[in-house]
Amino acid sequence: MGPVPQMKARSRLTSKVRIAAIVLVVLGVALLALRAYDATRGPELQLWHTFVPDELGVEQIDRSDWSRYLRQEDALFEQVRRHVSDRLPSAARIPSNRYFEGSPIYPGRFEHDWNRSYEMRPAGKPVGAVVLLHGLTDSPYSLRHIAQRYVEDGFVAVGIRLPGHGTVPAGLSDVEWERWMAATRLAVREARLQAGADRPIHLVGFSNGGALAMKYALDSLEDPRLERPARIILISPMIGVTRYARFAGLAALPALLPPFEKAAWLGIVPEFNPFKYNSFPVNGARQSHRLTVALQDQIARVARERGLEGLPPVLTFQSVIDFTVSTPAIVRRLYASLPDNGSELVLFDVNRRAKLGPLIDPASTQALARLLPALPVSYRLTMIGNEAEGADDVTARVVDAGATEETKQPVAMTYPAQVFSLSHVAIPFPMDDELYGIQPMDAGNPRFGVSLGAIAPRGERGALMVSLDSMFRISSNPFFPYLLARIDEVIAKPARASGARPGGARRAGPAAEASFPDTDPEFDEMLRKAQDVELDSVVMP
Repeated sequence: MGPVPQMKARSRLTSKVRIAAIVLVVLGVALLALRAYDATRGPELQLWHTFVPDELGVEQIDRSDWSRYLRQEDALFEQVRRHVSDRLPSAARIPSNRYFEGSPIYPGRFEHDWNRSYEMRPAGKPVGAVVLLHGLTDSPYSLRHIAQRYVEDGFVAVGIRLPGHGTVPAGLSDVEWERWMAATRLAVREARLQAGADRPIHLVGFSNGGALAMKYALDSLEDPRLERPARIILISPMIGVTRYARFAGLAALPALLPPFEKAAWLGIVPEFNPFKYNSFPVNGARQSHRLTVALQDQIARVARERGLEGLPPVLTFQSVIDFTVSTPAIVRRLYASLPDNGSELVLFDVNRRAKLGPLIDPASTQALARLLPALPVSYRLTMIGNEAEGADDVTARVVDAGATEETKQPVAMTYPAQVFSLSHVAIPFPMDDELYGIQPMDAGNPRFGVSLGAIAPRGERGALMVSLDSMFRISSNPFFPYLLARIDEVIAKPARASGARPGGARRAGPAAEASFPDTDPEFDEMLRKAQDVELDSVVMP
């Protein structure tokens, strides 16, 4: 091709690129205009959407001890009382508003406000300490049952309120994930102080807190000044989020102009939950995405440069169907990189015998099969579920690390007929949780003013002030006793070798019968113990 045709071809290519760029710019402007228009509609912002409490910064938290953090926390809640609760207009002084002091769901009415950081202590000398990290928009309430189990087994439990949480939703509009990491480091320092030297420290993270727990553990491999955890337990961990979260920040651009300030929010919803935000700012999604990107990059880098052999065993509980976090990211981004160190992934499958069976999307019933990695893998894989045909009982199907054949163990539990799957938010709560349980204790006189998990609404669209979708999502776990029993194993045998089954029995080898014994006294006793959770026995500070 001569110089003239080359110049013409280059000119045509340049023209096409220019046109494509113009189209993208026009499309972007149109989307922003649509977003700006949408922001002018819907509910108005309330005081809890506009007032931002004064949280400590990263350096301040790193220089703080537990007592200073609690003093600042007290100041935050006082700010919320003065700038929000005391200034509510008459229209907001209603029973369904958690910020109205006369409401039955006002956290200040309760014997203990679980929005705040806490320490739980065992009766005797601690055998260790556990740090509990809650999820995004959540509060320390979410892991209190697991904290109780650790306390019963002799651990000090340190549950920290992460910056931006527990106060008002606007707190998440002006926070960075680095502050959450600083708070995690502070909680571990406090755990070491309370446990004493040479005692194990465990990390338990739920959702966004799971990402923080893993990030801290990786940081401890690279920074000798950080305390290394002995064990990590993850519940619905936010190892990855939807790919669209990376563009969340763009959705807030119209909010730079005062008439479109509502564009800074992905959801403006009444605040009827005493221990969790319902409204959600764009910045919350943006920070969770930034955290997961940093975590995934660090997993890959540490695995490539120095290996993950120093990482403690990781036990993860995850619903196969999860609308909030990416379950495939847990399998492919985290567990695919783990060494053979006794880690385990527990997956809760859908209910294949649910009464709603014909209405369940066929893709949901295939979700587990799509998730499963090629065997063998370096960790134990446990799948909790039932069969489409046969008995209602649920079975644990287990593939040991390095194995290619599964074994089965009866769990002695059943899936409730009306429950078609677990959810992201359900796993850390028992069925009798006072707020989220399907069968709450003392349902006639709820401790926290309402029993959200037991509500089964029926009626016409538009009559409720909340979406039916939010009420439809299951918020407690029918297999919670199994989860506690497995945590008991971690506490009793933290150095369990890869290949050991619940209860301590091992497979005899490749020629062994590929099934578990029908009973295991040790595991059965743990399961029985796990079904008797009594939070009132906790000694609160």
